[in-house]
Amino acid sequence: MLRYILWRIAAMVPTLFVISALVFTIIELPPGDFFESQIAELRASGETANLQEIEEMRQQYGFDKPEIVRYFYWVGGMLHGDFGYSFEYQLPVSDVVGDRLWLTMLVSFTTILLTWLIAFPIGIYSATHQYSWGDYGLTFLGLLGIAIPNFMLALILMYFANIWFGISIGHLMDQQYISAPMSWEKARSILSHLWIPVIIVGTAGTAGMIRRLRANLLDEMQKQYVVTARAKGLPPLKALVKYPLRMALNFFVADIGSILPSIISGAEIVAIVLSLETTGPMLIKALQSQDMYLAGSFLMFLAFLNVIGVLISDIALGFLDPRIRLQGRSTK
Repeated sequence: MLRYILWRIAAMVPTLFVISALVFTIIELPPGDFFESQIAELRASGETANLQEIEEMRQQYGFDKPEIVRYFYWVGGMLHGDFGYSFEYQLPVSDVVGDRLWLTMLVSFTTILLTWLIAFPIGIYSATHQYSWGDYGLTFLGLLGIAIPNFMLALILMYFANIWFGISIGHLMDQQYISAPMSWEKARSILSHLWIPVIIVGTAGTAGMIRRLRANLLDEMQKQYVVTARAKGLPPLKALVKYPLRMALNFFVADIGSILPSIISGAEIVAIVLSLETTGPMLIKALQSQDMYLAGSFLMFLAFLNVIGVLISDIALGFLDPRIRLQGRSTK
C-alpha cells in the first residue's frame, strides 16, 4: 500500500505539469489578451484608452514576452505561492478568491451533507421495498428531480418568492453585509440565506444518488453470498448492512475525485442566477475577460483537487472492498 501511494504521489507531478500546459494553452487560444479586450471595451463605450499606461502594464506582467516564457513565469510563481495578479479586479489572485472561496466551500459542504443524509435512507428503503407504492413514489420524485435543471428550479423559486412573499432570495447575505467584515450579524445573515441554494443545488444530486444507491444495492442483494447469509438465518438488518450495503457504497467513494473540485467551483449557473458570492461566477467572468492569471490559477487548483480526490478514492476503495487490489496482484 505504501509503495502504491508513493508511486501515485510521484505520478502527480508530471500529471499536473501536463495539465498546467494544457490550461495555459487553452487560455491563450483566443486571439488577443486582457489588455486588448479592455481597449476594445473602452472604445466601444466612447472612452479614451490610455495606450501608454496599458503598454506599461503589458511589459510589467510579461505580456510582451513569448508565450513559453510567460508559461514558466506563471508556473514558477505558483510553486512559490504567487498565483499572479488579477487585471479584472486589480488585486492579487489570492485576495480576489479570499471570501468567495470559503463561502463556496460552506455551500458545497452543506449541500453534500444534506444530499447524503437524504439519499442514504431513501435509497435503502427503495431497494428493500422494491416495486412497492413507496418505491414508485420515491422513484417518480427522483426522476422529477433529475429532469428539472437546477437553474430552472432557481428561477421558479425566485419568481414565486417574489410573487407570493414579495422578497428576493438572491445572494448569500443581505446587501449591507456583502463588503463588510465577518461578524455575528453577517454570519446569521449567511445562515438565513444558505438553505435556498443548498436545496436548489442538492435536488438533482440527491435524486441521482438515490437512483444509483438503489440500483447498486439491488444488484448486491441478488448475489449468492446474500442468499446464503439469509439461508443461514442471519438477521435481515445485519445481512443488509454487513456486506451488500458496504459493496454498494463503492460509487460513493469513487465520487470523491469529482466531489473535491465541485466543492470549490460550486454550481456556476445556479450561482449566476441567484447572484451568489461564490467562486463559480468569478471563474466564468475571468474566462470571458481573458484574465489569465485568475482563470489559470483557479483551474490549476481544481485540477490539483481532482488528482488528490482520485488518489483518496482509490486508497479508500482498497480498504472498503477486499476484492480491489491496489498492488496489481491477481488473486487465486
